[in-house]
Amino acid sequence: MRRRRLLIALGFAVAAVAAAALLIGGSPEAERGELLPDLDQVAPGELSGRTVGGPDDPRFYLGFESAAENVGDGPLIVRGSRAGVATRELKVAQQIRSGDGSTRSVPISGTLLYVRSSTHEHWHLLDFMTYELRREDGSLVAPDQKTGFCLGDRYEILRPVDGSEAGPTFTDECGKGNRQLLQLTEGISVGYGDNYEPHLEGQNFDISRLPAGRYLLVHRVNTTRAIVESDYENNASSLAFRLAWPNGKRLPPSIDVIKRCPDTKTCP
Repeated sequence: MRRRRLLIALGFAVAAVAAAALLIGGSPEAERGELLPDLDQVAPGELSGRTVGGPDDPRFYLGFESAAENVGDGPLIVRGSRAGVATRELKVAQQIRSGDGSTRSVPISGTLLYVRSSTHEHWHLLDFMTYELRREDGSLVAPDQKTGFCLGDRYEILRPVDGSEAGPTFTDECGKGNRQLLQLTEGISVGYGDNYEPHLEGQNFDISRLPAGRYLLVHRVNTTRAIVESDYENNASSLAFRLAWPNGKRLPPSIDVIKRCPDTKTCP
């Protein structure tokens, strides 16, 4: 009986250790020696105002930049494919590299969709990043209208000392102008980030009817955790700002940034 109790206690101890690893964002894939990406959600920034419409009914939009950076041990690689052009979306699998040079393919729930807009057209990975406009108490004002991300190495954040990533790898424009593609690969290399500028492809919120007060912009990457990462604790960030209408609601408001808050969905 004593031995059985000891085994049961040991089982609980092992389970507790495993649970603790999950709570701190650990990944079993990393334990197997796989080189996983780590997507770090950059805090919203580069706020920009835009006025649309005439003086009798103006609309005011708050634009912002969004970005995610890969600070992990391996590249983020997603590969989309479909059997034929009759299928609108490409099914997606993540390619995970290991230290021994092998690669494992993991189907994920995301899809690639060909998106056309007034500014550009190419294949977007849907639901890669989401934006929210929230009140000071955290309640939701509006969700985003984003149609996805064209993943790529848009800017460099660091260069690994071992030279494993000699330069940007994902530099194309995600099949721009070619909606007939049956296969496509996108990604973000280690030490690179991908960003979208203010007012581009859903990078804004209509604030015309909002009362004066304090608000939060909340950005999240890989919200469903469909993409396998080494750490999920840095997948949300936020920015607190104060909105005022010093000249009435027919003239542009004033926006004052209070604080940018990396790695948290709330700005204390």
